[in-house]
Amino acid sequence: MSAMVRAGLVPSSYLLTTRGRRTGRLRSNPVTIVEYDGRRWLVAPYGPVPWVHNARAAGRVSLSRRRDTRDYAIREVSAAEAGPVLRRYVAVATATRKYFQADKDAPVEQFVAEADRHPVFELLPIGPEAA
Repeated sequence: MSAMVRAGLVPSSYLLTTRGRRTGRLRSNPVTIVEYDGRRWLVAPYGPVPWVHNARAAGRVSLSRRRDTRDYAIREVSAAEAGPVLRRYVAVATATRKYFQADKDAPVEQFVAEADRHPVFELLPIGPEAA
């Protein structure tokens, strides 16, 4: 799957790279990025998995697709801010719907209620694209 994501064959998917918080080694995972309200969002559909802990510790991540790699600072958001993003995520990332209790057509309040199980980060560009 990572090779397909890296090649840009999976829509809205990127290869996320974080630095291991204990080992310092680079770790990569395929992720789906959501665009909502004019901003880009990183969602952890499986909960606080290792890449989430690494991203929190580092405060930054890299996203790669095809031959393009970009660095981002991250900002973890509150449940109220995460709710609408999670709703959008479930509409886009159909393969992960079974990990959410709220249905894709559920009101935002149901996504807010389960936001504590699915961390959401706003992606803030670092470098030339930040301007």
